[in-house]
Amino acid sequence: MLPTITVFERSPDGGKGLARDMPVRWALEEVGQSYGVRLVSSRAMKEPAHRALQPFGQIPTYEEGDLALFESGAIVFHIAEHHAGLLPGDANARARAFTWVFAALSTVEPPIVNRGFDEPWYEQRRPVVEEGIRNRLGDLSSRLGDAGWLDGAFSAGDLMMVSVLRRLKGSGILEEYPNLSAYVSRGEARPAFQRAFAAQLAVFTSVSAD
Repeated sequence: MLPTITVFERSPDGGKGLARDMPVRWALEEVGQSYGVRLVSSRAMKEPAHRALQPFGQIPTYEEGDLALFESGAIVFHIAEHHAGLLPGDANARARAFTWVFAALSTVEPPIVNRGFDEPWYEQRRPVVEEGIRNRLGDLSSRLGDAGWLDGAFSAGDLMMVSVLRRLKGSGILEEYPNLSAYVSRGEARPAFQRAFAAQLAVFTSVSAD
């Protein structure tokens, strides 16, 4: 059965591909799995029908037959486990790939998301938050070194890490780490990423034109 994901009817990111459906779309494109999309409004996200799929009233959700999932990391995990293309064959390497998925979401992303506040009170905290980001990026940069990907071939771990780091594009912070900036560019250059980005942008463009 064709999986279906839910996405913003009107994405607040302006079509930049930063919404949480983007890594899910990318993962599906990487493994060659077709999928359907159901648009949800901000109001519909808070209604019982959607909360039955996503108890916190967010996106994305993933439905396939009688399976319903939420949280982008968990969905990417599921896709990677059930389709070839996002995980290495070696069991230890597969475990490391999933470790990087969790590192992206649990260690690298939180300070980056904290930087996104746009409130007067936040300005006093900005230097501390950005120092925290640089600490994480410094560690990640050292680990990546001059390698193309985090652990050999491209994996679900890279997909999620690149998705997280993209939130810093244009901030000037990511650019302080040339190898990480190049790493993000490599991810964005992948044909599967390009297809996923075009698909989410088409939704934003179509809805904005209505």
